[in-house]
Amino acid sequence: MSEELPESAEPIVAVARAVKTRGLKGEIVAEVLTDFPDRFADVSQLIVVAPDGGRSVVELESYWFHQGKVILKLAGQNNPETARAFVGCEFAVPESCRVQLPEGQFYDWELEGCDVETTTGKVIGHVQGVMRVGGGVEMLVVEGDDRHEHLIPMAPSIVIDIDTARKMIRIDPPQGLLEL
Repeated sequence: MSEELPESAEPIVAVARAVKTRGLKGEIVAEVLTDFPDRFADVSQLIVVAPDGGRSVVELESYWFHQGKVILKLAGQNNPETARAFVGCEFAVPESCRVQLPEGQFYDWELEGCDVETTTGKVIGHVQGVMRVGGGVEMLVVEGDDRHEHLIPMAPSIVIDIDTARKMIRIDPPQGLLEL
């Protein structure tokens, strides 16, 4: 691996996870963790996050896609023995290099951990995740302080305001939604 990075460095976004080596030239087969696989075209360096949390920076020499996976060739990794050290690691980019979404759209990780309250100020809980139920419908999975789970549809008439900088989501739930 290359230059070591402190864990306290800029926040990162995982784009791939190494699952095995490939061939005799030190190539790495990785599961794609991004909705924007073409982003690899603009990346010259990747941040490697080891299973123990250690971070380092590597140069991306080349990449290509094969059977739904991305094949990564890292500079200086020229045989399967040295490439094997990356199996189980995630490859990431700085959060500032993430693909910018259109206004009003958010990454799941931006919503996770947000506090949810009603327009009247009643605290509902914290976003645990985003559930996709088909037909383009997304639901916020919100856990209350009482450990009760609420499913909040991401409809504009219900989710009134999302402020990811403040980690706050305001909702105007229809009658009975929070009793389900």
